[in-house]
Amino acid sequence: MSPTISRRTLYARFTTTALGYLHFDAAMTGLVLALVIAAASANSIEVARWLRSSVPAVFAPTETPSPARDAELAARRLTPAMRAALDYVVQRYHVSAEALQPAFHAAQLVGRERQIDPLLLIAVISIESRFNPFSQSAMGAQGLMQIIPRYHQDKVPVFAGAQPFLDPVINVQIGARILQESIRRNGGLMEGLQYYAGAVDDEEQTYANKVLAEKLRLEQAVRRREGATV
Repeated sequence: MSPTISRRTLYARFTTTALGYLHFDAAMTGLVLALVIAAASANSIEVARWLRSSVPAVFAPTETPSPARDAELAARRLTPAMRAALDYVVQRYHVSAEALQPAFHAAQLVGRERQIDPLLLIAVISIESRFNPFSQSAMGAQGLMQIIPRYHQDKVPVFAGAQPFLDPVINVQIGARILQESIRRNGGLMEGLQYYAGAVDDEEQTYANKVLAEKLRLEQAVRRREGATV
């Protein structure tokens, strides 16, 4: 066996094994294998360079996930109104914008899905937990929207972890569903909010008034931001 054929054989075996491990399909494997053999046979730097630039899945370095980058992308996805509300909450409640961005994004998405104003969800969170995702009441209500786990286990997604009600995103998703059902079953927003709080016997509707007052403050913050950018 000549040195050239030996070198070709070794390159071919190595490349076939490596690409098989990477689960490349047959067509791609054949292409890369042919190019590697050509590069080995001709000792061509140009072919090798072309190979590296044409098969990025093999040679391109994998980008390391960055929490800061994830937070930045989440912030970009918020609407201008939700960004203004987030800035207001950060200043009023002295909480981290980065920590709240996933919850605000969840409120934006689930609000659109369930036809609930996202600012209403944010207002409920402010009254229920003051944006503490680990808050727990004497009755056992947990998380941002103070959900009692024993009443709502059926609403937990199958992919949830061991403490789903302390997960800000899952908590907002479940809380929005509960609020939507409360409003529908009780015939209106005020009645639904009172039911959500377990205060249906309060004729003054104290809880609902608190939530709507907070929602009004959020809306005013949004209008101030919009006026400043005109």
